[in-house]
Amino acid sequence: MATQEDAKAIIAGVGGAANIAGLTHCSTRLRFTLIDDAKADLGALKKLPGVLSAVQSGAQTQVVIGNGVVGVFNAVERERGGRAQGVRAQGDAANRARRPLTWRRTGGILMDFVVSIFSPIVPAIAGAGIFKSLLVGAAALGWLPADSQNYKLLAVIPDAVFAFLPLLIAYTTAKKLNVNRPLALGVVSFLLFANFSALINAEGGAALFGITVQAVAYASQVFPSILAVLLLWPLERFFTRISPGPIRVFFVPLMCYLIVGPLLMLVLGPVGFWLGSLLTGAMIGLYSLLGWVAVAVLAALLPFIIAVGMHKAFIPPTIATMAATGRDSFYLVASLGHNAAEAGACFAVAIRTSSSRLRATAISAGVSAIFGITEPALYGVTLQNRKVLLSVMAGAFAGGAYLGLTVVAAFAVVGPGLASFTMFVDAANPMNILNAAIGGLISVAVAFVISAVLWKDSTSPTIRKELEDAAEGLADEDFPAEIAAESLGGSGHRLQTHGASAPDVEAAPSRSAGPGHYGLIAPLTGTLIPLADVDDPVFAGGILGNGVAIRPTSGSVRAPIAGVVTSLLTSRHAIGITSDGGVEVLVHVGIDTMKLNGQHFTTHVAQGDRVEAGQLVIEADLAAIEAAGYDTTTPVVVTNSDRFAVAASAAASTGLNTAGTITAGEPLVQITEKELANGVA
Repeated sequence: MATQEDAKAIIAGVGGAANIAGLTHCSTRLRFTLIDDAKADLGALKKLPGVLSAVQSGAQTQVVIGNGVVGVFNAVERERGGRAQGVRAQGDAANRARRPLTWRRTGGILMDFVVSIFSPIVPAIAGAGIFKSLLVGAAALGWLPADSQNYKLLAVIPDAVFAFLPLLIAYTTAKKLNVNRPLALGVVSFLLFANFSALINAEGGAALFGITVQAVAYASQVFPSILAVLLLWPLERFFTRISPGPIRVFFVPLMCYLIVGPLLMLVLGPVGFWLGSLLTGAMIGLYSLLGWVAVAVLAALLPFIIAVGMHKAFIPPTIATMAATGRDSFYLVASLGHNAAEAGACFAVAIRTSSSRLRATAISAGVSAIFGITEPALYGVTLQNRKVLLSVMAGAFAGGAYLGLTVVAAFAVVGPGLASFTMFVDAANPMNILNAAIGGLISVAVAFVISAVLWKDSTSPTIRKELEDAAEGLADEDFPAEIAAESLGGSGHRLQTHGASAPDVEAAPSRSAGPGHYGLIAPLTGTLIPLADVDDPVFAGGILGNGVAIRPTSGSVRAPIAGVVTSLLTSRHAIGITSDGGVEVLVHVGIDTMKLNGQHFTTHVAQGDRVEAGQLVIEADLAAIEAAGYDTTTPVVVTNSDRFAVAASAAASTGLNTAGTITAGEPLVQITEKELANGVA
């Protein structure tokens, strides 16, 4: 659940509450209409906890949240004072008007208007569509005969939603334009009145003042309501401004009825019906012309379309097509192919990656995609990794091609997913839902295989960014090293130490086998594991240097080498020692244990102290640390591995590659100065 601090950060990221002219949300993102788009800091927004991404699309600044968008939206609304704040901000429309009205900005404003109208009604029509598909499925299975009274009565519920769609559209349009909503409903309602339908469909038709009223079936239409409210918008303001206060309550709506009603009946209604027919015809015509190719190409391109928020542009024609024909074989079907491909690619990444953080992200994003919400997959995995994006496009194209070739149709306007799969139930074609399932499985399989083959942690920008963030986090804690950007590409890169420096004395290393050769003893008793198996990308990736890790059975931590304590964190979970020969060793007790803030750790030395190999330096309460939910695995690394080569000692020869056991004080690794190893003394 979003906190008010989260909401404050988001509001600050879009330029403050005074910069917000309007705010809506769809299923995964906040959609801000800002007075000045330039004040939005997309970079800062992207870094906020819980924010998947932030983009500017046309006249909107979109903050991608994912499935928890409703809670974040409510928190932002509370923080900025609710919708009234947005209405007040719209009073600054003059500021926006001063900005040049380019073609791009005009298109963005239009898109914002369309999305604001259609997005709010999607839950109503999606639920109704799934309700109807469940009834159809029950009838097909013989559980609820279609000619039974129970079926007919239940079917009235979802059918009425589509029949009265003009009223839903009138409401959302009025809401967007800040028009009196009951008045908007009242102006449009006669289009669905049984007496009006009887008059215009009577033999000989009907005429108003000698002008023929066209016989149009307005049930399920969307554009007549939009045109009516667009006309109502300036009229209501005008008559409100000129009307005397005592009569305003009836005079304003009366004048609106007298003007908008007849114009809607004679002009706006037929024009709106024609626009709807034109849009529906365009969708059907495109599908008829290109067939399966149109579905496959759209499915492959949806990652880019969704990323910039333009997928909402498909909602009006899809609703219009569904209202006119009862089915859609284009956008919703292509969405099935894309959603399934996102899931397949994410599951492949989850299996192939060694990063626990990315694995968790990929699994949750894949599950979300299976249920029809792809933004977590897009922003968390796909768009950050080019090879994964290619696998999604390939899977979506393959699945979309099959779906198009088998002429799969959807019967509900809802995101295709596991929970809504009954949207593909067709009473006249039992194979429709089976072909939909096969197409989805093809998308999953193709994307999964390609992503699994192509994925490499070493080339993943996501892993690279994760390592950079982790390194920055360590630096923020006064970690004894500052990781240079160029060090992120491989293992064993040097970290510059802070705090006390190693004494400038003649080499007299502990357990030395001669000049330039050193040895580390085990600081703990436990089981040796390869550093690559540590559940932390910084250590596993060798970013802090080469070494080994120990899963301890005792919490007594001893110095692995003689030298000076050059770093001891306030959280007491890690210690850095620099030997007289310049070997920099880090012992890091546990993973993420800095979050314990020193609890369950006792130190026996201070920064700047000299220690001998085997000397007790830290005691850790392993049971308490594990009870708090932390992994006690302890990496032991040479942080200046660019200068020193690290190899397992004879006693711990399995440690760098396979598991083994070791006792504190036993030889752990052998260290050789690289100049000597290369024959340069």
